[in-house]
Amino acid sequence: MKKTADTNDKIAGKVTEGYKKIENGVVEGYKKIETGVVEGFEKVSDKCVEVLFAKEGESVEEAKERLNKKTIDL
Repeated sequence: MKKTADTNDKIAGKVTEGYKKIENGVVEGYKKIETGVVEGFEKVSDKCVEVLFAKEGESVEEAKERLNKKTIDL
């Protein structure tokens, strides 16, 4: 009976190990996708602010700050 219990423990250990590897791979993949999407959105957002809202000679950061201030004042 002890031999069966030992075998079950080994199988359980391997299954758990395999699950953890899959879980880590999925989480890492999601994080890479999430980071890429956020960076892409920030680039597009910055370009929109630069083209549509920035005054001449004003940086994107300055334009964002000015626009946020106007939003807060409303």
